[in-house]
Amino acid sequence: MSWQTYVDDHLMCNIEETGNHLTSAAIVGLDGSVWAQSAAFPEFKKEEMDGILKEFEEPNTLAPTGLFLGGAKYMVIAGEPGAVIRGKKGPGGVCIKKTGQALVFGIYDEPVAPGQCNMVVERLGDYLVEQGL
Repeated sequence: MSWQTYVDDHLMCNIEETGNHLTSAAIVGLDGSVWAQSAAFPEFKKEEMDGILKEFEEPNTLAPTGLFLGGAKYMVIAGEPGAVIRGKKGPGGVCIKKTGQALVFGIYDEPVAPGQCNMVVERLGDYLVEQGL
């Protein structure tokens, strides 16, 4: 299965029969290379990716400044140190799950709830971890 299929079928899918879905999603290698992304996923800067990777290695480094992705600033909220970063921006937010080789991103806005985004992103991330990816 191609990485784009994971994004299209597992991240950008309808959530819980509501007909709602994430605003955008991507799978990005730990080296910053984009493996696959949805059409609306923001173009990010290397510094933004470096900050996200540092947060996984040293939790709470982004809390004072916020998490930036594609120029948008997210307030970092409770996640799982070393495994999941969650950010909030107005009625939307971002969830990032780290696997052995990549980061799985999901960006959402209303009416998608934070927990729904977290479930979609973390479920795929956990699957990739189980597959050794």
